[in-house]
Amino acid sequence: MLPVRVDRELQSLLGSLPGAARVTARGDEDARIEGSAQRVTFEGRRGPDLPLGDALVRGRWMHRPGEVVVGSAFLRRNGVHIGDHLRLRKSGRQEEVTVVGEQMQENDRVVAGTWPTFTALVPDGKAFAYHVKLREGTDGTAYARAARAVDTGLSTQLTGPSNGAETIIGSAAALTLMLALVASLGVFNTAVLNTHDRRRDLGMLKSIGMTPRQVTVMTVTSMAVLGVIGSVQGVPLGIAAYEVVVPRMAAGIDLTLPSYMTDVWHAPKPAGLALAGLVIAVVGALVPARRAARLTVAEVLHNE
Repeated sequence: MLPVRVDRELQSLLGSLPGAARVTARGDEDARIEGSAQRVTFEGRRGPDLPLGDALVRGRWMHRPGEVVVGSAFLRRNGVHIGDHLRLRKSGRQEEVTVVGEQMQENDRVVAGTWPTFTALVPDGKAFAYHVKLREGTDGTAYARAARAVDTGLSTQLTGPSNGAETIIGSAAALTLMLALVASLGVFNTAVLNTHDRRRDLGMLKSIGMTPRQVTVMTVTSMAVLGVIGSVQGVPLGIAAYEVVVPRMAAGIDLTLPSYMTDVWHAPKPAGLALAGLVIAVVGALVPARRAARLTVAEVLHNE
């Protein structure tokens, strides 16, 4: 981002530098909503990349003059819906705009529109920031140096791809592995207690010819049945809890998540989770089962 008050010429110069893919200008001005004391920050965007990396929840991005996109918090706190018309006022001027989209934005004051809409309300409005998308493989530091050479008053800030999603996914994966480990230990403990309580039965079965392999299979199978039952009950309950908790967590910080972030339960994933429950049960029961298989009739009689 280049926070500096410049004009179209600088935007063109920044776009002509080596490595620049596209350049979008942004300007902000305070305004009011007619009939309300609510102050808003009207944000005008000029260039080929109007979304600027923001996530669209519903509707579409603005394309024509008079179209704006607002955040989830703005819609909730002002009782506005997509398709509604607003009248913005600034220094005696007014402009009617139509809300055409909702973006994932917790700021309840931001209204983003096209540059013609911005200049219609603020004729002398200037861009103060430029967002430059670099081509893949471009050295960001070298580009920033070249940009400062164009105008020594520029202040540059390099930003890479957001690692927020990677952090969340990594944390969720680590938590999942920890829960799987705890579940395996729970199965292990249950299997140990179960085989200990059934020592007499196991001894009798071995005395009439049951082999160690058969004892192992029997013990593991009994735990696997519990794993299947747990999966059949747990997966639907987990999905239901997800559908209830996640939207409410987002609403707690005035956000509405786009569908591509929440519609994650496709057929292979629940099946994989159900299979994971079976695997956890088998892994947790394997060691106690092998231990029970090595139990001799003499040991059982001695303990009795």
